[in-house]
Amino acid sequence: MIEINNLLIKPQLPGNYFAYDAYVKGDLELGLLENRLGGRLLGLPLTFLEAIYTGLEQETGQAARLVLFNCGRWWGKNFYVRFCEEISEYYDKTVAQMEMIEFIQCLQQCWKTHGWGTFDLDAQYTNTGFLILITKNSPFASIAKDWNRPVCFLEAGIFSSFFSQLTGRDLHCIQTTCESMGADSNQFILGLSNRLQSVEALVDQGKDHDTILKALV
Repeated sequence: MIEINNLLIKPQLPGNYFAYDAYVKGDLELGLLENRLGGRLLGLPLTFLEAIYTGLEQETGQAARLVLFNCGRWWGKNFYVRFCEEISEYYDKTVAQMEMIEFIQCLQQCWKTHGWGTFDLDAQYTNTGFLILITKNSPFASIAKDWNRPVCFLEAGIFSSFFSQLTGRDLHCIQTTCESMGADSNQFILGLSNRLQSVEALVDQGKDHDTILKALV
């Protein structure tokens, strides 16, 4: 419901902060991309991402997944800070004052506007201590070939760091399905690190998402 006071005090009620046409600003002459606050945005070609995956696999082998995951954690830490600062300023309230559905909707719009595909979550397992995160049209899944396992380690690292800071708990995130392997979406299980210790081995064994969940709950 719209409060009359807001209409009298504010010239315009806040809408979708991450609406693409309003959020992304470009200067073709200077070759710059900026967000609506003037912060720099970086466009990464798919060929560049593909080269990162290929190079890391060739140079580090199995360790490539850990390198990418840790890069994602660093990225997620900084992303969380910027995300909270921007939406808190725009909506004139702290993240703690926001309804969870409002916060998640902002995250979904942000994810899409930044070109990372779509993001959703499944909260049906929260009573058992797990949250299922779902992405589609991931640029990371589209460029990694022949890994024979889920490959969105960057996204897993981002989710791990982002939700750890949001909840104040040390959370881990492991991907169980991947578009690179023919799945219709990328699914991730988020939970406490000690409760996810067995999941990595189950993924390496090729177990499907439902089988892994049954082993956890």
